[in-house]
Amino acid sequence: QVQLVESGGDSVQAGASLRLSCAVSPVRVIGYCMVWSRQAPGAVREEIAIMDRNGTIRYADSVKDRFTISRDAAKNTLYLDMKNLKPEDSALYSCAAKWYGSCSFGTADKYRGQGTQVTVSS
Repeated sequence: QVQLVESGGDSVQAGASLRLSCAVSPVRVIGYCMVWSRQAPGAVREEIAIMDRNGTIRYADSVKDRFTISRDAAKNTLYLDMKNLKPEDSALYSCAAKWYGSCSFGTADKYRGQGTQVTVSS
């Protein structure tokens, strides 16, 4: 059974930094198009950072220059480093592996984790 397990969420003050992790098993994180997304209460899920199998990365404008997606093949883990957090970044953050094919925002997820909560207070 494929598992994506997120961790690292916390309640922080505005301006703080956090690192989220997504531990993947048993499939390989480098074998999939991987994406971080977030969903605030009452809002639509927003995909914010995506990395294809070759390591090409794209970000949503809302997080560009503040968030960094990365992966560690040896640990089979995907990361999201977040800096200068804002109250509007508060959401449930989750990672997903997409179906083979086009690696882009909006394409279908094959596997998704349960998420980790990030709350940013002003």
